[in-house]
Amino acid sequence: MTAPEAIRWDGERLQLLDQRRLPHEVGYLDIDTIDDAVEAIRTLAVRGAPAIGIAAAYALVVAMRRRAPRHASRERFLQDLEAFAARLNAARPTAVNLAWATSRICRRARGQPTLEALADEAGTIHREDVEICCAIGRHGAELIAPGCTVLTHCNAGALAVSTLGTATAPLYLRHQDGVPFRVLVDETRPLLQGARLTAWELSAAGIDVTLICDNAAAAMMAAGEVDLVLVGTDRVTRNGDVVNKIGTLNLAVLCRHFGIPFYVACPSSTYDANTASGADVTIEERDPQEVLGAAAARVPARNPAFDVTPAALVTGIVTERGIATPPLAENLARLFG
Repeated sequence: MTAPEAIRWDGERLQLLDQRRLPHEVGYLDIDTIDDAVEAIRTLAVRGAPAIGIAAAYALVVAMRRRAPRHASRERFLQDLEAFAARLNAARPTAVNLAWATSRICRRARGQPTLEALADEAGTIHREDVEICCAIGRHGAELIAPGCTVLTHCNAGALAVSTLGTATAPLYLRHQDGVPFRVLVDETRPLLQGARLTAWELSAAGIDVTLICDNAAAAMMAAGEVDLVLVGTDRVTRNGDVVNKIGTLNLAVLCRHFGIPFYVACPSSTYDANTASGADVTIEERDPQEVLGAAAARVPARNPAFDVTPAALVTGIVTERGIATPPLAENLARLFG
C-alpha cells in the first residue's frame, strides 16, 4: 500500500488528509475544533463513508477535550457531546457511518462520561474498520478471476477508509497474490473521485488500471471489456437497496442489460437495518457550481451526490462476514444478526 493515511491520530492530535488537493498535493488539516471537523466533512476534505465515521468519532474526543473544563456535571458533559454529534451528523446526511459513529460515542459516554472512554471508543471504531476492510478483501477476492477486468466507480479505496478500502480491498489482496487482472475506473463527475483518487492510488500500488469517462461504461461493456463491476456504498438499507455515489445506478442498469455481475462492498457500519428502503434516505444535493464549473451559460443545475440502486439489480453484497446474495433482505439480516 502506498496511499497516504486518510486519518492520523496520535492520542492527542487529529489530522485529516485534505483529499480536495489530491493527487497533486498531499497535505493534512489539523482538526482542533468541532467547526474544523464539520467543515472538513462538508467540503469533502475527508470523504468515504467509513472514513467520515472514524473522523467524526475522533473529532468528538477533540471537541470534548477542549470543552472539558466547563463540565460541572454528567448531564452537562452529555449535553455538550450530543450537541457536537448533532452538528457533525448534519454535515452530510446520506452516509450512515457518520451518525453510526457519533451514536457509538454518545452511547459509550452515557455509561462512562469521561474523555478516556470517548478516546477508547473512537480508537476501537478505527481498529475495527481495519479488520473489516481486510475481511471484505478476503471474501471479495474470490470474485476476481485471473485475467478479468473489473470496473469500479468513485473511490471506495484506502483513502475512503482506514486501510485497504472496501471495493478495492479484494483488488489489493489479489494483486499481492500475483493474480493478473485489470481495473477500469470511472472518472466520477462532477468531483472526479475516480480520476483523482482511485486511479491514483491503484496505479501507485502497481495495479493495472485504466481511466475511462463515466459515459464510456456502456461502450466498454458492449465490447466485452468488463467482466465484473465492484463498487462501494454509503448506505445499504434493510431491503438491500444500495445508496452510493451518483452514477452507480447507471452501472447497475447496464450490468443487468449486458449480463455482468454487479457487486457492492459494504462494511457492517454501512448496513442500515433501521431504514426500510432507499426511498426513505435523504439524498444530499450539493452546490450546483460543482456541475456548472466553467460552463458558458448560467443555467440552473442539479447536483445530487448519490443515487439509489434497487436491491433487484444487485448480484451480491460483500461484507466482512461473507457475501450476501438474493434475497438480500433476508441474507443481510442473517449475516448481521
